[in-house]
Amino acid sequence: MAARPLLLFSLWGFDSDLTDAIATARRNGFDGLEANLHHPALQGLPPASIADRLEAAGQALVLELLTGGDYVPGLEVTPEQHLRELEEQLVRAPCLAPLRVTVLTGSDSWPWPLQQAFWRQALELAAAAPLPVSFETHRSRSLYSPWQIGAYLEAFPQLRLTADLSHWCAVAERLMTPDLGPVQAMASHVDHIHARVGHAQGPSVGHPFAPEWAPALEAHHRCWQLFAQERSAASQGPFTITPEFGPDGYLPQLPFTRQPVADLLAINGAMAAWLRRQSW
Repeated sequence: MAARPLLLFSLWGFDSDLTDAIATARRNGFDGLEANLHHPALQGLPPASIADRLEAAGQALVLELLTGGDYVPGLEVTPEQHLRELEEQLVRAPCLAPLRVTVLTGSDSWPWPLQQAFWRQALELAAAAPLPVSFETHRSRSLYSPWQIGAYLEAFPQLRLTADLSHWCAVAERLMTPDLGPVQAMASHVDHIHARVGHAQGPSVGHPFAPEWAPALEAHHRCWQLFAQERSAASQGPFTITPEFGPDGYLPQLPFTRQPVADLLAINGAMAAWLRRQSW
C-alpha cells in the first residue's frame, strides 16, 4: 500500500494574498499549496519570506512553471525560447523551497524531430535542477495526447510526469481507464497528480460527486490508484495530489449569467476530503 498522498490547495482561480491562501488551505485540511511561480499571491514577497511563512504554517509548496507565454503557448514561440524560460524559472524555483516543480512546456504543434531535440535539452535542465521536476500531460503542450506518450517514454525513459488525465479525456473523446496502454505505460513515471475529473467532451465535469458523473470519477480514481501502486525506485519526492477544479471555462457556467454551476473551493475541498478517505 502506498503512503497517503499529500494534498495541495490549488491557487488557480484564487485571488487573495498568501496569508489568506495559507489560512484557507489549513481550514480545509490541505497539506500545502500549489501555485504558479507568477501567481499574484507570491508577487512582491521575498522568496525566503514565502518559504519561511509556509514552513511556519506547516504547509508544503508545489510550484508550477510554464513556458511559451501562457497556459496555451504562442505558436510563434520557438523551442529555444521555451528552453530559455524553463532554465530561468528552474534557477528561481529553489529559493521558494518547494517540494517539487511541475512544468507545462513544449507545444503540440511541433513535429516529432523537433520534439526530440527539445526534450533532450529540457530533460537535461530538469536533471540539473536541485528539485524533483515533473512535466504535465496538458492540452496544447508536447504531452497533450495519450496516443503519443509511449513514444516519449521510449525515447526518454527518465521523463517524470504530472498526470492530468482530464486533458487526455478531452483530446481523445473518451475516458481514460487503467486498462488502456498509455495509462499503463505512464504509471511508473507519475510523481504528481492533478485530480480534476474530465469526461469525453471536456476537461471538467460540473461536480465530481454528482451521480451523473459517477462513471467518470470512478475511471479517474482507478487510474490514480494505479499510479500510486506503480510508484517505483525512480519516483521523485513524496506522493502528491492537487485537486484542480478551476475557472477559465473549465467549470461549466449557466447560460446568459455566466455563473459557475458549482463553487470551486467547495469542489476542491470535497475532493481533498474524499481522496483522504481512499485506500492507497
